[in-house]
Amino acid sequence: MDSVHGSEDRELSLKLFVVLSKAYKVIMDHSAKSIKQHRLSQTEFAVLELLYHKGRIPLQQIGGKILVTSGSITYNIDKLEEKGYLKRVPCPNDRRVTFAEMTEEGTALLDRIFPQHAQMMQQVMKGLNEEEKKTAIELIKKLGLHAENS
Repeated sequence: MDSVHGSEDRELSLKLFVVLSKAYKVIMDHSAKSIKQHRLSQTEFAVLELLYHKGRIPLQQIGGKILVTSGSITYNIDKLEEKGYLKRVPCPNDRRVTFAEMTEEGTALLDRIFPQHAQMMQQVMKGLNEEEKKTAIELIKKLGLHAENS
């Protein structure tokens, strides 16, 4: 690649980074505002949403599924347990494994707040039509996978 095209590609790469970063921040701000009104942190909500949709999960796997550190997971699991939204359940077959499982109270909370949150996220994403959303998902996944393997 000659230096003219290399320079243009570098500028486009930097612009894409800035645009993605700004869009992510604005969208996450909307999400945080939606979640905060229910007295939950982003991480607490992410843990509850994961359990709500996937069911009981080993504590050790939660961090990788919602992209936070294991120390943060332990802290947030403790907080959610104190609030009565989840419980720790020992694995009957392997003493090294403990599951996080939603309580009835946690499920009732998500039954109530998740539809509102999903509706708000749909509203925020209305800047793209369905085809554009599919294309964006495909392209951003492709970008993320390449970055992960670089």
